[in-house]
Amino acid sequence: MTCFKTHLMTGAAALLTTATLTLAHGDVAPQPVDTASLPEVGEDWLTENPYRAEAAGEEVWAKAIDIGDSGYNQNCARCHGLQGVSGGLAPDLRFLEAEEYGDEWFIERFRTGYTQNGTTKMPAFGELLGQKAAWAIRTYVETRPDSDAMDAVSDELHAIRDQLKTYALDSTGADPDALKGRLSDIASNIDTLSGAPVADSVAYRAGNLIDGSSAAYDKAAETLTIGLSATQ
Repeated sequence: MTCFKTHLMTGAAALLTTATLTLAHGDVAPQPVDTASLPEVGEDWLTENPYRAEAAGEEVWAKAIDIGDSGYNQNCARCHGLQGVSGGLAPDLRFLEAEEYGDEWFIERFRTGYTQNGTTKMPAFGELLGQKAAWAIRTYVETRPDSDAMDAVSDELHAIRDQLKTYALDSTGADPDALKGRLSDIASNIDTLSGAPVADSVAYRAGNLIDGSSAAYDKAAETLTIGLSATQ
């Protein structure tokens, strides 16, 4: 709780000293989020994320992250930063604790927005996007990997990426189990800033793609290429 409060205060101070956010949402219409593939959550707004893996299962959790990724980057990134990395003009949501306290803060702000001195800094998204979209975005944000942890393994992931590209063309000598195991080991040591137990890192995603086929090696290499480029 203390960690996010510190970053929240920093973000609030920035809001008080800049007018940049005044137009941040006002000139962009909220983009709809397709949540049809997610389980229903009922009409009453919840106070705890129903799409976490321990509550909904890993398949639903992964689907929520994918949907939340799109929803966040279309509707939230302009103020809160691409991939959840804030530039300081708005709170960095990656630090919002992945527990009920953090959920309550997030869902209240999502539903009602934020107005300061009569100026809308953040619109109320609740009726516009709905509860399923809210929790999908929440799931995406809380699983963002720690940037410093990603930097620490960047060189090795680049090397694995190059290896996967080679195996996509010729898999002779490839050991898919060893590759999956190494990516899993790397992924397990990449923390989230929210305290969520699993970071949705490129190491995690790439490892889950490998099945020994050339197509899977190619897809895993592409996943690492895109993900590592985004962290530069």
